[in-house]
Amino acid sequence: MTEFLNTFTDVDFPGLGIEGIRINNVAFEVGPFTVYWYGIIIAIGLCTCALMAMKQAKRYAFTSDHVIDYVIFCFPAALIGARLYYVFSEWPSYKGDIIRIIRVQDGGLAVIGGVLAAVFVGYIVTRWKKMPINYAFDYLIVYIPLGQAIGRWGNFFNQEAFGTNTTLPWGMISEKTSDYLAYCCPELDPSLPVHPTFLYESISNMFIFGILLLIRKKSKIAFSVTSFYLILYGFARFFIEALRTDSLYIGNTGLRTSQVASVLMVFVGIGLICVSKYKGWKSATYIGRHDVGEHASAEEDLSKSED
Repeated sequence: MTEFLNTFTDVDFPGLGIEGIRINNVAFEVGPFTVYWYGIIIAIGLCTCALMAMKQAKRYAFTSDHVIDYVIFCFPAALIGARLYYVFSEWPSYKGDIIRIIRVQDGGLAVIGGVLAAVFVGYIVTRWKKMPINYAFDYLIVYIPLGQAIGRWGNFFNQEAFGTNTTLPWGMISEKTSDYLAYCCPELDPSLPVHPTFLYESISNMFIFGILLLIRKKSKIAFSVTSFYLILYGFARFFIEALRTDSLYIGNTGLRTSQVASVLMVFVGIGLICVSKYKGWKSATYIGRHDVGEHASAEEDLSKSED
């Protein structure tokens, strides 16, 4: 039997005249199992990215089987990496209760940790498949920001990953934002709207996705997609993170872990594209795409001559 739960929260965007958006972080229960909207949205993001990658694979001399292989290995790695990154950043609150580490339903996933883990495992899979590294990365990394853009809406249903007070018209307020500010941020006003930083990141990731699609299609430089993902996402995340009220910090340094990671991503991206251009490495996705196009044109010419 499926039982729908009634733990609702009303979300308002008073500056836009939008009030009373009723949400629930729990979608439904099936017996002893609880299904959360966060998990459903992540699954939607994964399926959307996988289907798009499979649909466009042939244009770049990639295959659907390759895409499935990467999904099977990289998605679980991303979840584990996101969880471990968060747990290690908050270790003092976990070391006394190890069971909490696997209780992801209580929240606690760090996107950057997930990306790093997925890239690392993706590298291993690429070596195992004996594929060119830049070929696999420049084809598949395009879809990471799309998945991130969709997945961020899970934060909306959880009413988390929001920012400081704002007077901007799209400021958001709910019982959960007010309770959190009252409990954790005495310097902020819980009665005022906050920055919907999850929305900022979702929108910025959609822009990054569009830019990477264009780069993958046009660029002849190896690792260009990978480099610009690191640069663009690192740049966007650095500034969005500055608005967050729930940032993870490096010990007692006052440095936000995501901002430090973002700076490193930008420098790695710049370094990678500079080395690739200096070495004259050619984009395998560009070559593969044009090889497919030339092959298709040749087949078309042959069929016309036979007619």
